[in-house]
Amino acid sequence: MRQVDKSRRRLLIAATGIAGGVGMAGAAVPFIASMFPSERAKAAGAPVLADIRELAPGALRIVAWRGKPVWILRRTEAMLADIRADDALVSDPHSDVPQQPDYARNEFRSIKPTIAVLVGVCTHLGCSPQFRSAEEKAQMGQGWNGGFFCPCHGSKFDLAGRVLRGSPAPTNLVVPPYAFLSDDKIIIGSDVKPA
Repeated sequence: MRQVDKSRRRLLIAATGIAGGVGMAGAAVPFIASMFPSERAKAAGAPVLADIRELAPGALRIVAWRGKPVWILRRTEAMLADIRADDALVSDPHSDVPQQPDYARNEFRSIKPTIAVLVGVCTHLGCSPQFRSAEEKAQMGQGWNGGFFCPCHGSKFDLAGRVLRGSPAPTNLVVPPYAFLSDDKIIIGSDVKPA
């Protein structure tokens, strides 16, 4: 009868176990890494900074956030008066449908009355409305005080992004989370000021 070398057998079993463990760890690393968002995915949802220093009263600036246009409108006192006048014309005058953060659930749907921040996507079918001034009453209709018009299906929104009655859009425009870092800088996509 032949003698079995148990030390050699243990060495082979240990080497096989170690090689299997290293192979499993090597296979697990990409699997675990796939559970975390890529840098591109992080950037797509990352907050964006908007400088509004040169935004004139009555002017609109568009920035991109999460692949969507975000409008920043510097409203004049006349525009604010027009928003108040539109209360009887809009479907949701008090913003009861939660299309905005709590801090923007007010008369002007904004942190500061003179600065509107709205996602420029129609709540009907996702088209992008266009800014129309109060002077365009002839094309827009007698009660028009300025705001946003979606030429695709005719939805109208006032200067606070509230949908006008009779529009196919069911709800007001979305107000994204945002915060003022200073009087001239807004961070869109986060309502928490960085420390």
